[in-house]
Amino acid sequence: MSRKLLATSAAALLAGTVSAWACDAPIKVGVLHSLSGTMAISETTLKDTMEMLIDIQNEKGGVLGCELEAVVVDPASDWPLFAEKARELLTVHDVDVIFGNWTSVSRKSVLPVIEELNGLLFYPVQYEGEESSKNVFYTGAAPNQQAIPATDYFLEELGVEKFALLGTDYVYPRTTNNILESYLQQKGIAAEDIFVNYTPFGHSDWSKIVADVVALGADGKKVGVISTINGDANVGFYKELAAAGISADDIPVVAFSVGEEELSGLDTSNLVGHLAAWNYFQSADTEANEEWVAAWKGRMGDERVTNDPMEAHYIGFNMWVNAVEAAGTTDVDAVRTAMYGQEFPNLTGGTAVMLPNHHLAKPVLIGEIQEDGQFDIISQTDEVPGDAWTDFLPESAVLKSDWQELGCGMYNTETETCVQIKSNY
Repeated sequence: MSRKLLATSAAALLAGTVSAWACDAPIKVGVLHSLSGTMAISETTLKDTMEMLIDIQNEKGGVLGCELEAVVVDPASDWPLFAEKARELLTVHDVDVIFGNWTSVSRKSVLPVIEELNGLLFYPVQYEGEESSKNVFYTGAAPNQQAIPATDYFLEELGVEKFALLGTDYVYPRTTNNILESYLQQKGIAAEDIFVNYTPFGHSDWSKIVADVVALGADGKKVGVISTINGDANVGFYKELAAAGISADDIPVVAFSVGEEELSGLDTSNLVGHLAAWNYFQSADTEANEEWVAAWKGRMGDERVTNDPMEAHYIGFNMWVNAVEAAGTTDVDAVRTAMYGQEFPNLTGGTAVMLPNHHLAKPVLIGEIQEDGQFDIISQTDEVPGDAWTDFLPESAVLKSDWQELGCGMYNTETETCVQIKSNY
């Protein structure tokens, strides 16, 4: 009996639990996260999250009367290996869906494989946009749900006049900073007042870069740092800030890739007041979040923290479950159709909605680092619809993604034609 075509068997469901699985094979869920290498600091938690979500769903009776089985692989922070492991998941293990990736370079590596084999990927991390694949649901933030609101906060609330855009040297920071440079100049910030610097993964010597940032404010203008530094390089960056005696009052930092997990390995006493922009923080004061945090700590231990990409997996996984149940099958094309308009309560008090462009409508939160490694939420918006194509680059402003009605991820609104997507991966 094919699990891809299996419908729910009501007889197998008793009071929300399964007495006997209604199919002859489990539904396999691929988990594609680095468990070693420079990105393990961030991605291991997401592997743990997926295993927890799958266990919770199995306790509820699985999906379509079938047990879910996690198939975990380790691409080891090796970008080409991500593509190999994605192919292994789809062709050797025959998974029905993949939850995975952190960096955009790893996602770009996986894309050709997912599209060739018509797989389905749920990608849970904030990213640079400028992409739309029918085989990917982007449950993390697009630039208009993180980078732009954070920049507005610097401009409007903190009065920042000069910007240091510091990033790890790969596609996400470079594309995001390209968008932000354009946006800042449209906001009246002179090009010479924007300092951009990139460092490799795992970079550790931050003394000169921090000195350059300090020098940017030699004329007395307020300087702010927008950080797209990823992985364990953040440890050295924040340590150098502290060693240089730079406080958040002097030069505030807003980070897009630093959350509770990354802070758990740092002495945060000298980082109080620096910021991060996400769609979720562990400190969110809602009943749903209280239950989620308690369940997580009960499983993993009190020292383990939650974070934003974890919530993105929480939302994406539950939407996928509901879409599979609605479609009556795990077939990728049927599930994709059932995903449009899916709603699921987020952990910050609102409702996430899946849009035709494969992005979520999500709130934007800005948090201030506290001594205990948690964030005080100082700003929160209503749900903001994710935009695959930014309004602040001319070539992208005319594009829209609509896989539901237009069947196109790169529709030119001026020519009213579907543009052929050119792969840059």
